[in-house]
Amino acid sequence: MTLAELLQQLEKRLPGQILGGSAAETLGKARAGKHQHELVGKIIAGLFEKNGLPDAAAPISRSQAITALAPIRLEFMRDDAPVDGFRLVEKIVHAIDGAFNDEALRQKAEGKFP
Repeated sequence: MTLAELLQQLEKRLPGQILGGSAAETLGKARAGKHQHELVGKIIAGLFEKNGLPDAAAPISRSQAITALAPIRLEFMRDDAPVDGFRLVEKIVHAIDGAFNDEALRQKAEGKFP
């Protein structure tokens, strides 16, 4: 799955919270600190930057995505962190898992996955 496809899948699961235009436009806004939701922008930028991806069309694995979110998750697990931020981070983590699960099921149905 590419980063662009992952962002599109996340938007389906969390409507109105992920995309701000195309995936490439959203990535640009996130990296510039101009995403409509500050925390979501930080997450998107983290997915891109922590994995050294060249652009939104680059592939990203489940493990790369979840590992990239680890510092943000830890930040929001602190006792003094905002509860709303923690909930959003957890929703995104679950949405990432769901997106990769759906992709694996699709590939299996197409006979592309052992």
